[in-house]
Amino acid sequence: MASGAVRPALAYIVVYVKYVPVAADFYAAAFGYTVRRVDDSKKWAELDTGSTTIAFTPLHQRETDALTGEVQLPKSPRERGPVEICFDYPDVDAAYRRAVENGAEPVSAPEQKNWGQKVGYVRDVDGIIVRIGRHVRQ
Repeated sequence: MASGAVRPALAYIVVYVKYVPVAADFYAAAFGYTVRRVDDSKKWAELDTGSTTIAFTPLHQRETDALTGEVQLPKSPRERGPVEICFDYPDVDAAYRRAVENGAEPVSAPEQKNWGQKVGYVRDVDGIIVRIGRHVRQ
């Protein structure tokens, strides 16, 4: 980093979804977060996730669609998007079960990986891959 440059804080991860309230409720039930707010228009929701907020907004945005095109979600279970959401849990097996019991689609059951992490994968209600793992401490 250049001398005197300020390193910004990562404030938001914005997830583009079909239905904002559905996605927010799903993440609350499946992953144990509290919905901090859903705006009156139902076009923005935030989870209470600590220093970096996970937010949801519709696939179509008038501010950007004309310039960059609309967001594309995976069209089938064989496709995956360019981003993966990762959550760190002390009990990966219990977190994976909770996610599946609350509507997440199982992708890969938790297993110990050779890089030292126990991890499992699910798809959310919009087809986005979510990694459920235990942080690798070095």
